[in-house]
Amino acid sequence: MASRQQLKSRIGTVKNTKQITKAMELVSASKMRR
Repeated sequence: MASRQQLKSRIGTVKNTKQITKAMELVSASKMRR
C-alpha cells in the first residue's frame, strides 16, 4: 500500500514541476517581449 501512495505523490510532484516550468517559460517570454 505504501508503494501505491509513493507513486501517487511522485506523479503529483511531476505535475507540479511541469506547472512551474510552464510558469517560468511564461515569465521569461514576457520579459523578452519587453
